[in-house]
Formats: sequence, structure tokens, C-alpha cells
Amino acid sequence: MIMTKKYIMGIDGGSQSSKVVIFDLDGNIVCEGKCALQPMHMQEPGVVEHPNDDLWDSLIVASKEAMDYFPGNKEDIIGLGLCTIRFCRALLKRDGSLAEPVLSWMDARVSKPYEHVNPEVAYVTTTSGYITHRLTGNFVDTAANYQGQWPIDTDTWEWDEAPDVMGQLSREMLFDLKMPGDVLGTVTKAAADATGIPEGIPVIATANDKAVEALGSGLLAEKTALVSLGTYIAAMMPGLENPRDTTAFWTNFASTPHQYLYESNGIRRGMWTVSWFKELLGDDIMLKAHQDGHSVEEFLNREAQHIPAGSDGLMTVLDWLAPGDAPYRKGIMIGFDARHGRAHMYRSILEAIALTMKNRVDDMCAELGVPLENLIISGGGSNSTLLMQIFADVFGVPTSRTEVNGSASLGAAICVAVALGIYPTYEAATHKMVRTRDKFQPNQENQALYHRINQEVYKDITKSTDTILKKAALIFQ
Repeated sequence: MIMTKKYIMGIDGGSQSSKVVIFDLDGNIVCEGKCALQPMHMQEPGVVEHPNDDLWDSLIVASKEAMDYFPGNKEDIIGLGLCTIRFCRALLKRDGSLAEPVLSWMDARVSKPYEHVNPEVAYVTTTSGYITHRLTGNFVDTAANYQGQWPIDTDTWEWDEAPDVMGQLSREMLFDLKMPGDVLGTVTKAAADATGIPEGIPVIATANDKAVEALGSGLLAEKTALVSLGTYIAAMMPGLENPRDTTAFWTNFASTPHQYLYESNGIRRGMWTVSWFKELLGDDIMLKAHQDGHSVEEFLNREAQHIPAGSDGLMTVLDWLAPGDAPYRKGIMIGFDARHGRAHMYRSILEAIALTMKNRVDDMCAELGVPLENLIISGGGSNSTLLMQIFADVFGVPTSRTEVNGSASLGAAICVAVALGIYPTYEAATHKMVRTRDKFQPNQENQALYHRINQEVYKDITKSTDTILKKAALIFQ
């Protein structure tokens, strides 16, 4: 008897694009589709919105593209795992359509409790709740995507209905909660007609995007941290408890039910800064990269690999988006002299990412009382061999990347595989579906140099620059 090969869809709705990937049951990518999001609406300071119905519209494009490339039979796709960007807020009408554009995680309003000022708003949910409704017609959502200003009990993973916690929300305005691995519903005919996704397949709950990415990167072992290189860069370590009153990290829901991820303080607009720098160089660098047969990022990596560790003294401080408790901060490059060119600037940004996250992870490990022995890097930036080696040298531990570096879609697929009984546990599914691509060992000479730079200068650099920036903030609003 010949067994028909089965497949799983993983949706990764991020800050910059929507991506749909189809995997086989061993975690191999069969095909994928991707659609960039439109530029954010930023009409005034603090307002950052996804224009129109961009999250759903981009998912339609990405899904159709994935299905166009799919070489198998649609009926052999057995399930869909849904993962979307966290810390956003979607305001819906009674019929589930948008009452207003979706608020980005960068919008100042999502850092405050919900204010009920629009009478058309009947439901307040996350991006995963909204997309779940578009796919299934149900008003349900994963509990593991509710962090920040939501009335969620992090111990029980259920709504906290105390009036002082609910604020201007009511229970009727909130979706019913499901656990990671639960079935949220099945794809409706309307959703299937719009997206090309097979009608009737189950949509499986996952978690928030960082937690799903951690699962897809194989982050299950103690004494191991994952650095996720996204628009927001964060580091995570797995745990079973929900500690209180921590300062160097906070407790996030994991993609495994009733387990947690400890997440360090991070870098806002982290890899966005790399994109900003590439765009700043303009058409000239694009032409040179094209003539060399490489992407702009590959071209810059090739140039920067010839720059010595430490970028000849050029240091970058990555406050391109100021933290809420220090709104006067700005991005800084300091230490220029005549030796420095674009390759120094580029490498300095990469070193700043690694040095900043080194300090964030050290603080988290110290508070947890857990030594760091291994590091995993995920996200598109992990494609850079130069950045991987910089991380290994700065952290001083073996550093690896996986075959599927856009691991949120794979994490979503793992949730489906466990939910549908393909694998008995998350550990078994991860062992089968996640594979290490390669590992980088620290260069001892570079490690010693980075340690000295960090301890003597970089770790406390903002203590010196803050004084100047506070004065400048009085002039430049």
C-alpha cells in the first residue's frame, strides 16, 4: 500500500511581511509565498497603524503564491498553524470586520489600557484573533498572544475579569481563549475562495510570534538562549515558572501549553536599522552589488568581513527608536576618523546588535541564576556568516543557526503536527522537524577584544551620551 504524502501550512504574519510556507511532515520547505506589508500610517507622533486591511490582504497574496507553487494535491494539506505579530490591537465591528486600522506594536496607544471611544467597536482582539476570524468565522484566539495591556492571568492563561483589571473592556468584547495546539476552527469557503487555502482544514492555535519562532528554532534546552533578529530583537530562554518582579527579563507565554519563555530586554527597530542603512546608501550601492552578483546585504557583508573586529574604534548605539523611559535618546555613531567608510559603519551596526544583546542576555542569566552555554540565532540576519561569527565572538559560546531561519512558520507547523497527532510531543516534533544548519566557535582573540570594548566603554556608553542628548532634546523635538 502506498502512503500519500501529507503537508502542513505555517502562516507567519510579521511586522514587514506576511509569509505562508508549506512543509512536509519532516519539516522540509516544499514551497512558500510572501507579500510585503504596506508602509505604516504615521499621521502624527505615537500613531502607527497598518493601512486599510493590509494584514488580511497581504495574507491573501502570500497564500495564493504558496498554493500556486505547491506541487502536490490540495487535499493532502492536513492543517494550518497561525502565527502573527504580537502586541498589536485590532478593533472589530459586530460582524468581525475592522472598525479601524490595526494598531501596530509601535503605536503608543497599545502601551496603554484600551479606551472605548468608538461606538462601532464590538470586539477588541489581537492580530491572531482577527486573522482567525477571517479564516474560520469564529471569535476565538490563542491565549498565548495576549501580553501587554490585556486582562490576562499569566498563571492560568485565562481572562481576569476583575473590574480594576478589565478597565473599559467587558468580557463580551473579548474573544474566547484557546491553548496552543487547540483547534480554532476550520477554513471557511469564503476564506478558501479568497486565499486558495483548502476549505475545511483545521486552523491550529499557536502563540505570539516570538514564542512560535523559538519553538521553530528548537529552543527547548536549559542554558541555551535564542536571539531573534527581527524588527524588534529579543533574546529568550525557556522556563516552567512565572516569576514576579523581575527587572532584566519578563515572562512570556510559550508555544507549549502552560510553559513560559523568559524574554530579555531588547532592541527596538533592531534589524530595521540594517535596512535603514542599506537604503541610506542609495542606488549606487545597489548597482555595485548587482554588478558583483550579490544582494546589497551580501555585498556589504563581503566588504565588512575585511574590517577588523571593533571596526577601528567606530561604535554604534542603537536607539533609532527611543525607549519609553528615555524619549530623548537617539541613534549614535561615535569614533569616526579618516579610516572609516561604509563597511566600517555597517560592521559597527552589526557589532552593536551583538554587544547590546550580550549585555541584555547577561543580565537575564544573572537574574535567573542560569549560565549560558549555547546560543541560537534566528531570523533573516542569521543568513549573514559575518554576523553569526560576531555573535559567537561577542558572547564567547558556540553559536548556531538552523536550516529554516524564518522559524516562526516552522514553529506554527510543529504546533499542527502535535495537535493532529503526527508526533506525540513538542519535543518529538522539534527533534524531527528542526535541524541545525551550522555552528560557529568563538575566535579567542576577537572575543578578548570585544570583552574589553564592552566592559571598558560600550556597556556604559549611554551614561555619557545621555547628558548631551537630554540637552539636544530641548532644542530638537
